[in-house]
Amino acid sequence: MGPEAAKSFPGQQLVRALPDPTDERPAERATMEVDYGRRGKGYIFGAFQPASGEALTAPYAGRTIVNWVDFLEQVDAWIPTEVAAIYAIVDNLNVHRATDVLLFSLAHPRWEFVFQPKYAAYLNLIEPWWKILRPLALKGRRFETWAEVCAAIAAATQYWNKHRHPFVWGRRRRHRARRKPGIARLPRIAHLPEAA
Repeated sequence: MGPEAAKSFPGQQLVRALPDPTDERPAERATMEVDYGRRGKGYIFGAFQPASGEALTAPYAGRTIVNWVDFLEQVDAWIPTEVAAIYAIVDNLNVHRATDVLLFSLAHPRWEFVFQPKYAAYLNLIEPWWKILRPLALKGRRFETWAEVCAAIAAATQYWNKHRHPFVWGRRRRHRARRKPGIARLPRIAHLPEAA
């Protein structure tokens, strides 16, 4: 996820949309405080296990080869050793195809890198999870430093891991009214007058 910066992230605020009939005050407009300048930026690297829903995030100052290999080492230590094969789905960023990454995969034979096709981010299972994590950690908050952003991401990841669930690709959770048990009801059909 990134690049992320220490700045204000808009959230939801209540606004009086209709004029006040007693005070003759006009309706309010949605406003946001002007946020000048960046106060630090960086990248959040993440790993995600869809079967369990567990996630790992780590902040880095840049998207470099050294940082990527360091993150892969963290992920290797995070995944239990009894897991025989690790399939890392990555995009076609040049950092993901560097020589150091090839050396990492030679040193760690259980790793296999799967490169997704260009313009197909939806095939990477972590992308919908980023969409969930970003508002969970950042929405409606103002950050003064990059360290505050990192702490918010770490807290959101910890919260997610406490409440995790298996992540099913391509299916969103929808709230549906529970059906009453019993015999199915037939749809109402307009009654046609009987022919005499």
